[in-house]
Amino acid sequence: MSSSGEKDKHYLIVAAIDFGTAYSGYAFSTRDDFVKDPLKIGVNTWSGGTLMSTKAPTCVLFTKKRQFVAFGYEAEDKYMALAGNKEHKDYYFFRRFKMRLFNQIQLKRKFMLEDEMCEKLPAMEVFSACIKYLRDRLLNRIHDSYVNMADEEIKWVLTVPAIWNDTSKQFMREAAEKAGINTSQLLIALEPEAASLCCRHLPMDTMKGCSGGLKPFAPKAKYMVFDAGGGTIDITVHQVQADGSIKELYVANGGNWGGTSIDRKYHEFLGDIVGNNLIDDFQVTEMEDYIELFREFEVKKRTFKKNMTETITIKVPAALGDAFSRQHKGKTLEAHIKTKPKYKDHVRWSGDKLRIEPVIAKNLFKDACDNIESHLKSLFEEDLVKDVSTILMVGGFSESAMLQSMLKEQFPKKKIIIPTDPGLAVLKGAVIFGHDPSVIKERKCRFTYGVETSFPFQEGKHPISKRIEASDGKLYCSGMFSKHVEIGQPLTVGGSQVEKSYQPTKDDQDAIKFLVYASSDKDPVFTSDKKCNLLGSLTIELEGSGRDRSATVQMTFGDTELHVTAKDTKSGKVTKAKFDFLG
Repeated sequence: MSSSGEKDKHYLIVAAIDFGTAYSGYAFSTRDDFVKDPLKIGVNTWSGGTLMSTKAPTCVLFTKKRQFVAFGYEAEDKYMALAGNKEHKDYYFFRRFKMRLFNQIQLKRKFMLEDEMCEKLPAMEVFSACIKYLRDRLLNRIHDSYVNMADEEIKWVLTVPAIWNDTSKQFMREAAEKAGINTSQLLIALEPEAASLCCRHLPMDTMKGCSGGLKPFAPKAKYMVFDAGGGTIDITVHQVQADGSIKELYVANGGNWGGTSIDRKYHEFLGDIVGNNLIDDFQVTEMEDYIELFREFEVKKRTFKKNMTETITIKVPAALGDAFSRQHKGKTLEAHIKTKPKYKDHVRWSGDKLRIEPVIAKNLFKDACDNIESHLKSLFEEDLVKDVSTILMVGGFSESAMLQSMLKEQFPKKKIIIPTDPGLAVLKGAVIFGHDPSVIKERKCRFTYGVETSFPFQEGKHPISKRIEASDGKLYCSGMFSKHVEIGQPLTVGGSQVEKSYQPTKDDQDAIKFLVYASSDKDPVFTSDKKCNLLGSLTIELEGSGRDRSATVQMTFGDTELHVTAKDTKSGKVTKAKFDFLG
């Protein structure tokens, strides 16, 4: 795996892909432009119906023969047309599927994704097709502007949430490689870090909350990056160093409380009124209307505010009311709602108009906001975080006035700053990161990492159930956790944290293989401990024969991905070594 700390090869352009849960986009800039103005970044404009945006919906359409058809608004529109003609069952349509990788410790290359009709395709195939589409479009734009640009002169950056595990990161790297991006030209950028880098270059007068001479990125300044995306809330805490570089103060953290959780609550709200079976069936049988239903809600939910008092009107497909009436022998939704005590005074539904009182709209945000509030309050009780006075809000969900109001009300002593377009901060920051990844100097280790090994058995200390006898008659305790780095440990970016020498146990052994584990405990004892998870394996290839051979292995945990290098101890010759977390 490549490292953000290794020296860059010759490149002229950085091209970044922000693969989001709800929306995705791409951007690029030349090295010359970056030197003159880091914010001179080319971003694409997408269109769908009357919508114009700098990102497209993360959805993709395939034929039943698994051939790629379309991505983004085009995929939505084509699928809606197919659904209108009842032809959509001959296609696969995937949307908002990125979150399926969240905390998938046992994620494998053969992992299958379910589409909107519960049909399955290999996740690697779906992800790589989307990345390939974005890559090809971006390459075409670059080649249109720079005719003689060689692909080898482009450095690629792909964004992932900082709270993702190493397995999911490796999955994204392999998907990008399958999509045609040379892995040696690819950097993985952590989303909140990228957003932080972007905001450092923005004029202070363009950032809401920066009045009164506030300098959030001055040397020694500490700030929390609150990256509210479609799927996750991704949080990290940074401190600016004297040389302008960034040090991470607290382990990246967060949860699945992003903007799409509001859509899930809206789906549940509709199901509570018309019946969960009906709304689920409607999603399958009337997909055209279902997509339109949530397109309309997407626009409306951005206008919801904490202090709103007027009734909100949302356009809904008349077909949903018709389906309810058919199922309930002519009973109308309007009459039905009057029988439901919690809705009768707050909801009216007539034809294709759903009118809800502010209390209902606000309630859709309650679970997400409560989870975020609780998490932030616990963070600000931590010694490393309690004196952080500034919250930098980025990510598309940060545009929500409801979310902004909650943070300002619950954390009145904190300075909350928001860039003009928080949804683009990650994408633009990914380009900036690609030009200068060395600006991040130190990260905190998210887990305790180690390998499974055996130690000499100690009576009274080790359990009898783990006692094994070696061929030479010596007793060992198996399944023990050999720690390499521990959770919360400061890790210098670009430098190896672990250097160990390993020898074969057999004369003809051509490789040494270890099982790699991650734990949320500081000092795990056994790999079978509850908080230990098997990540995968580390394999080191050996040359020659005999047991006097050895390989010196360097492992790096401080970059955006784990990586390893190995050398033959005697000759100094580099030998192959790799982590494999996908099986």
